[in-house]
Amino acid sequence: MAEQYWESAVSRIDDSTVRIRGYDLEELIGGLTFTSAAYLLIRGALPTPNQTKMMDAVLTAVLDYALQKPGTVAARYVMSANPNVAASLASAVLAVGKNTLAPEDTARFAIDSYKRLTESNDDAVVVAARIVAEERAAKRRIPGLGHPVFKNVDPRAEKIKTLARELGFWGPQAEFYELIHTEFRRQSGRDWIPLNDIGVMALVLAEMGFTPDETTGIAIISTLPGVVAHLTEEQNSGRPIRIVAPEDVSYDTIVRDFESDKEVAGW
Repeated sequence: MAEQYWESAVSRIDDSTVRIRGYDLEELIGGLTFTSAAYLLIRGALPTPNQTKMMDAVLTAVLDYALQKPGTVAARYVMSANPNVAASLASAVLAVGKNTLAPEDTARFAIDSYKRLTESNDDAVVVAARIVAEERAAKRRIPGLGHPVFKNVDPRAEKIKTLARELGFWGPQAEFYELIHTEFRRQSGRDWIPLNDIGVMALVLAEMGFTPDETTGIAIISTLPGVVAHLTEEQNSGRPIRIVAPEDVSYDTIVRDFESDKEVAGW
């Protein structure tokens, strides 16, 4: 038999049943919370109560960040020009990346850093200092650190970390990342730089077994309810076609002579 072009273990459908990871969807409806079902879909196994509680906390941590989240602003601009929820949500998702909301870089950094520790014969503090020195010398930002508003402590990150410790999802990988954070603050002299919410989200989800790419998918899921709320607010605002206010822009005031410049250009 020839190998089939598509293979999937996520779900399947027959004449009378939809199966999600092998389970009858009718049993999952009312039998699992959405968080538990999302975990099942992504990880391929039913979560424990602690895994569900931890993931639920992570999904709640970045529900919304007012109009300081670029994706939310982008979504509202799109909604003002094209009152379409799907298009507006898509613009919010497209704004997720290296500088906002995506935990994947932190997850990869934490995984790779811990691997270096396990393969080294040096003390953890020595390895952390070496990693920070290398990143600083290369002028690379350590992902998961810093916040434009919160100094010293990001309260959302602290809440997730406390719960992760209680539930058993703050392992040696996360602890080594904390050493890197401490060493960064020492070497840089910026002891007010906090471990941010996206950084903690990455550490916890990686500890739970999610891949770095999956962590960004989960972060996107967590922020969509807030975007939906903003889109409803935008629809009801009565302000079609949002623009950037003139007083918020410094425009170039140069006036050029088209005819003379055209002659100089050889026309």
